[in-house]
Amino acid sequence: MKILRPVLAALLLAACSQQSAPSTSSTSSGAKKLIGLSLDTLKEARWQTDRDLFIARCRELGWDVLVQSANSDDVQQLRDVDQLITRGCAAIVIVPHNGDAMAKAVANAKEAKIPVIAYDRLIKNCDVDLYVTFDNVSVGESQAKFLADKLGGKGKIVRIYGAKTDNNAAMFKEGQDKILKPLIDSGAITVLHEDWADDWKPEAAKKIMNAAITKSGKGKDYDADGVLASNDGTAGGAIQALMEEGLAGKIVVTGQDADLVACQRIAQGTQAMTIYKPIKDLAAKAAELAVALGDKKPIEATAKLNNGKVEVPCIFLPVVTVTKENIVGSVVKDGFHTYEEIYRDVPEAQRRAAEDVACNSAQSGRRFSDIYPNICLRYKRFRFYFLVLRHFCSQKYGTSTKFSR
Repeated sequence: MKILRPVLAALLLAACSQQSAPSTSSTSSGAKKLIGLSLDTLKEARWQTDRDLFIARCRELGWDVLVQSANSDDVQQLRDVDQLITRGCAAIVIVPHNGDAMAKAVANAKEAKIPVIAYDRLIKNCDVDLYVTFDNVSVGESQAKFLADKLGGKGKIVRIYGAKTDNNAAMFKEGQDKILKPLIDSGAITVLHEDWADDWKPEAAKKIMNAAITKSGKGKDYDADGVLASNDGTAGGAIQALMEEGLAGKIVVTGQDADLVACQRIAQGTQAMTIYKPIKDLAAKAAELAVALGDKKPIEATAKLNNGKVEVPCIFLPVVTVTKENIVGSVVKDGFHTYEEIYRDVPEAQRRAAEDVACNSAQSGRRFSDIYPNICLRYKRFRFYFLVLRHFCSQKYGTSTKFSR
């Protein structure tokens, strides 16, 4: 076997050397035109992913990106946008902390004749050029429908909304209300407690959940069946409160964003679902549109939404409801998270059970490799080494075995 090691190493090195090295490009703003990206925050993993994907796509298209993060501070975000204007960005993409406060930023950009895209969150009462997001009302509908179906159309729930300053939070609630209002009006669903989580903070959601538990009974006396949490951060806060009462996994909890920790909770059984929004599609689309606007090319929107001042051209992207049953076929298949990342804290027996569930859900014709990417990867590695060994033996010992793929 010692003889084989240098042979294998040499073959691997040769194989790797035949692959082209990743290309690099200059990031000098002097060589390329500039797109500005103003983010509300980078504290959440979700927005770090958006940033990286957006930058990557812009660079593929030959543009540089100047990024600013406001740390959820309206005054700072206004300064950030003014700086992007001063730096001569050809187009600016804004993820607003406060959809009302950023109207001033849009006005300043428009005065400088710079087009603005509202990314994922609507900017109100201004002449913003374009709004690119997922179908947020549909997100709320999907969350509420999942919860209602899981509870058999009846039960007692807690509702945790997002930040009041975020127009998306209102749109999620609008979608949720479409499903829940008839059930609430009929008395089938009872809302035990509801509130808005400041800045989407998990700790704010935990306080809301603690208040709900205090209000309706602690521990085994807790009288609720589900928690309609509007995103994964608020779901995490609610689940922390439930853990302290020994109720995690016994109460149905919804979420949104398919954050890694949320997917891990789904695998572990403490969170029932999340909404996967293919961020790579959103970031790439926004980058392409920003570049088009920067080049002064026409944009074709698919819808319009009134922001209080104008009918804003919009582009809505679809979303996916993620549960234990399809987590491998959605977020893992898309490369958003790996199987190992999601199931790393799940015991092997439960992993096998989860794989069985995924396999059963895949009978509609998906490839085995979509369901078991880790197993297929191991098989490919084993097959490669086997073929190398067989080839070596045929060369050294003159066997008649052919080397074939």
